[in-house]
Amino acid sequence: MPIKSFRGLVADGGMDKIPLSTRKGSQGYRITKLQVMTNAPFTESEEHVLKIYKIPQDTVTATVDFSDPTLIATAIINSHSSGYSDPSIPVIVFDGEIFNQDIFITHQDVQSTKSLNYYLELEQIKLNETENTVATLKDIRAVAANG
Repeated sequence: MPIKSFRGLVADGGMDKIPLSTRKGSQGYRITKLQVMTNAPFTESEEHVLKIYKIPQDTVTATVDFSDPTLIATAIINSHSSGYSDPSIPVIVFDGEIFNQDIFITHQDVQSTKSLNYYLELEQIKLNETENTVATLKDIRAVAANG
């Protein structure tokens, strides 16, 4: 299946919207790759938490809750200015859930106020009418549960 990629720089406490929704909802997506890299490595101690949600967030936090049905991916990485010679290896977790609506990327730097780069690859999946309905209903249920 075709792969669609997105990249960006999200500010500390910021949120990026990745527009994916279509009028009919027949195009689904699944995360196949997520990578993160600090904006200015080794210049300051940084501890980043990036999360990807199916709905926009009212507040951006560093708390990760895998029981949240709207959370579809997360990544953490740190960088230190005090003598470390190698960047940390990020911890990245995402599930194989198929979605057909916009997604939202949030970022919080726990140590400073640095921005974070992200690179995201999504596999495009053609949804039949039943799969479209299931994906849409899951999104509606998740919104209602967090409403």
